[in-house]
Amino acid sequence: MLHALVPPHALDGVRRAFERHAVLGMTVAEVLGPATDGHRSVHRGAVVVDQMVPCLRIESIVHDEVIERVVDEVAAAVHPEGRLWVVPLELVTRVRTGERGADAV
Repeated sequence: MLHALVPPHALDGVRRAFERHAVLGMTVAEVLGPATDGHRSVHRGAVVVDQMVPCLRIESIVHDEVIERVVDEVAAAVHPEGRLWVVPLELVTRVRTGERGADAV
């Protein structure tokens, strides 16, 4: 399973990278992530250094055969911002049909 924490403007690039490798689905959530670059904003005339900034958390099941290429393309699409991590997936079950494994994806 691929997880990505990216800026909102990078969503289209991530989506295109997924489409090129037939990754058909993704879950996207608006979250707050760490502002590692000392992001600054102005609030009521005062400059504030934000500790957390709006970003997107994207999750998708990606087959082992293409995971390396997908990670490389997503990284290129969000460069220089974002974080990517891959977590092994033990079992997937489609609750509605009872399908398991690759059939459930």
